[in-house]
Amino acid sequence: MVDHITIRKAAGTWSVRAGGAVLGESADALELVEGDYPPVIYFPRSDIAMAFLDPSDKTSHCPHKGDARYFSVVTKSRTLENVVWSYEEPKEAAAGVKDYLAFHNVDEVTVEQI
Repeated sequence: MVDHITIRKAAGTWSVRAGGAVLGESADALELVEGDYPPVIYFPRSDIAMAFLDPSDKTSHCPHKGDARYFSVVTKSRTLENVVWSYEEPKEAAAGVKDYLAFHNVDEVTVEQI
């Protein structure tokens, strides 16, 4: 179901912050829209400070995108468990987000257009 997922370049420049620290900023972010879900911004790994991310044992499966791998963000005060995910071997419909990272928009993580 290829029309279930739409991936396009996200307009403008995007940033992601966690625990007060800027984890990344990108003019090359992608916007993924899946069905009726809100859009999700995906950042190129090369634009993210990977030193703040620790690989997690958590994985999940989406029938449209494939298997997701998760990361936790380590801040000065605590670790934000499993707030980042990546499709390392995505299915064809999501191939555009390979080598990109998405972030849960929770209290201590902010994804915004700047």
